[in-house]
Amino acid sequence: MNARKKQPNDPHAIRIRLREQMVDISERRARIDHQIGHREEALAADFSEQAIELENSETMYALDDQLRNEAREIQAALARLDLGTYGLCEACGAGIDERRLAALPAIRFCVRCATKAERS
Repeated sequence: MNARKKQPNDPHAIRIRLREQMVDISERRARIDHQIGHREEALAADFSEQAIELENSETMYALDDQLRNEAREIQAALARLDLGTYGLCEACGAGIDERRLAALPAIRFCVRCATKAERS
């Protein structure tokens, strides 16, 4: 058989993967919105239950924020694909290792620049 093997840097395959991640994020956010909606009902009469409910709500809001940030990163990666700059470090312009891109397709920085940024 002459099946074409997908290349790790195939823009079409990358775009599909990023869009699949966006769908996953949208579904997860919908579940969180549903959970938060139930939490906005009246709090339990018991103080300890109130504390747990509030803590759970805070966790849900934090998860939603994290998912929103992930969605922004994916949108930025899709824009870089459109511009032809996908796979290039935003800090130094060097190519990002394909293994790093395969593991983290929305990544913006090479290992060196990411490490440098984490230290500062």
